[in-house]
Amino acid sequence: MSANKIKRVNCMSCKYYAVTWEPKFPNSCRFFGFKTTGPPSVTVFKTTGEVCEAYEKKKP
Repeated sequence: MSANKIKRVNCMSCKYYAVTWEPKFPNSCRFFGFKTTGPPSVTVFKTTGEVCEAYEKKKP
């Protein structure tokens, strides 16, 4: 899949996204249980080669 056709996931609008207090790992995914420096969806894509399937839009 080319970079232009990849469906992008906005982690900040996902109910599993969290901000941590750790300066080295400020972003977290509660669904997968990991912390990262960038958006968790990028880590999921780099690891699995698939777009994050755990994304669920936050309820207002």
